[in-house]
Amino acid sequence: MRYRSFGELQVGAIGLGAMPLSIEGHPDERQAFATIHAALDAGVTLIDTADSYYAPGGEPGPGELLVARALAAYGGDTDSVLVATKGGRGRTDDGDWTVNGDPGHLKRAARGSLARLGVAAIGLYQLHKPDPNVPFADSLGALRELLEEGTIRLAGISNVDADQIRLARKVLGDRLVSVQNRYSPEVRNSEPELRLCAELGLAFMPWSPLGGISRSSLDGPSGRPSTPGPYEAFHRVAREHGASPQQVALAWLLAQSPTVIPIPGASRPQSIRASAAAADLVLDEGELAELNATAGRPGAAG
Repeated sequence: MRYRSFGELQVGAIGLGAMPLSIEGHPDERQAFATIHAALDAGVTLIDTADSYYAPGGEPGPGELLVARALAAYGGDTDSVLVATKGGRGRTDDGDWTVNGDPGHLKRAARGSLARLGVAAIGLYQLHKPDPNVPFADSLGALRELLEEGTIRLAGISNVDADQIRLARKVLGDRLVSVQNRYSPEVRNSEPELRLCAELGLAFMPWSPLGGISRSSLDGPSGRPSTPGPYEAFHRVAREHGASPQQVALAWLLAQSPTVIPIPGASRPQSIRASAAAADLVLDEGELAELNATAGRPGAAG
């Protein structure tokens, strides 16, 4: 596993998106633990979850509790593992997603996440999505207070535009270390944000990074392959390397910027092992040019 900078930390170049482990259709706990342990064995040191990763009709936090229990049950060293969680979203009983960027709510949510994760301070706490009914600066102010009181060590933001990144940098300073936006072969409308992150030295964590190649957990059962369609180039390059199209997509993402750290979701050990192996897949300039020519499309933030 290659490593990349995350603020002053170093993490594996491929992370684990833990969303599929606790939303509807999630595996049983034994398989979920095996998936997380396989990720750690493969050199993954960044695990991303959220308090809102629960099935409709449930309560916040099962994903965080699951990650905490899996880490406690792991037989190896977990000191280098960065657990990232998010606050500011929820679920309705019919499965829709809500947004709440109220500062009081965010502070309560972070303290709830802290208790569920069972740590002295949350490694990385991210504002899940800007709330259109709350000034963005007010939501960022809550993150700043959480940093100052020691509830969280580092801060991140998600589903944001370039102006919001600049404002967050102004409010949070160097303790803003990451941006998590949707970006994939299919959805590439966060190019300006990716480039700004490279300029500012912020980690850019593409969520749903396999869009166009595999389904997202938001779109349907994760891991289900899509037909090649306009992304045939990823399949052709995969055949030439003896790899999967998903591995080529992750290698392509890593080549976009040295600050990119994809967080593919997984619900099976073999899936995250394959994703982690993509960190060692190197594409040449001709292959990258061909893959870059694949047109993306605007996508809704999750």
